[in-house]
Amino acid sequence: MSVYALDFGTTKTGQPTHLYRMKNARGMEVDVTDLGASIVAVRIPRKDGSLVDVTLGYDETFQYEHNKPALGAVVGRCANRIAGASFELGGHTFELTANEGPNTLHGGRDMWFERLWDGAMIGRKGDRRKGAHADTVIFGLLSPDKDQGFPGDLDVRVTYKLTDENELKITYDAQPDLPTIVNLTNHAYWNLNGHNSGDVLGHTLQVRAEQYTPTGNGKIPDGRRVNVGGTPFDFRLPKMIGRDLNERFNNYDHNFLLGDDGRLQRVATLVGNETGIVMDVYTDLPAIQVYTGKELDVKDAKAGATYAPYAGVALETQYTPDAIHHRAFKQPVFTPERPFQSRTTYAFRAE
Repeated sequence: MSVYALDFGTTKTGQPTHLYRMKNARGMEVDVTDLGASIVAVRIPRKDGSLVDVTLGYDETFQYEHNKPALGAVVGRCANRIAGASFELGGHTFELTANEGPNTLHGGRDMWFERLWDGAMIGRKGDRRKGAHADTVIFGLLSPDKDQGFPGDLDVRVTYKLTDENELKITYDAQPDLPTIVNLTNHAYWNLNGHNSGDVLGHTLQVRAEQYTPTGNGKIPDGRRVNVGGTPFDFRLPKMIGRDLNERFNNYDHNFLLGDDGRLQRVATLVGNETGIVMDVYTDLPAIQVYTGKELDVKDAKAGATYAPYAGVALETQYTPDAIHHRAFKQPVFTPERPFQSRTTYAFRAE
């Protein structure tokens, strides 16, 4: 296993940024950057020795500073949507920054994934290193009290680790000093045929969920839990992403309910229809958002790529959107005595 730090340009304020490249013994490579703690590239080795980059991204720092579609982004302090850009906690009302009509999306304005994080490579024995013998990249961010309107300081760590089993493991740790809500996820878009290979509608997807959360105005869950059987949301058996899409129902941007006992479990499997590359998703979180990228419109992506609608699918492990307003959903409320901790793994194989 090796990790190298490479220059990745400078921010608009002149701060240097870095690209951290992880490579395992089987030839898989993962690039992450301290600009947004974002995933930039995931290259999967095929049986013929070629590499396929399976995640959407950019080539330049300034593009991650203006990353409207959140390519590869770590999303916080609260991923997904909060109705009315406000919530009550501990008898107090907290006003957030509205950035999607009257609602808050992915934390609101001044998004975390457009900020520069602290970054470090960590060796196998826990020592900080600047060479090729590290196996982990850790990004840190201190979100101060009232950042985007949320209460309390929040000390955040996001850890990326690439294993020799072709697993990209992401660990989230967030320590608050006051009760607050935390819902961290990664917003990578996946295209297992290659990031510049067209749409993902022919990919096969399986989601191990018996229920999903219907949405009302603003794509916000209305509080119901509905069985997926007999609906376009039934991915219990593998099916093509585009099979049930039509002119009337033309996009998935919905939350699926998983087990909520905190165990790490396989919750989804995605298969590229041209390459045969398989990605299994594991998480200990209670829900997963499936977003098929209908609004994608990126004309200056990696290697000159253009990302049109459906160019990638995001599989975002998380708490249910707007859970703070629906007590029937598991609550993303954390305290100094109970910090936020979660794990998500993307495991790849070429068949």
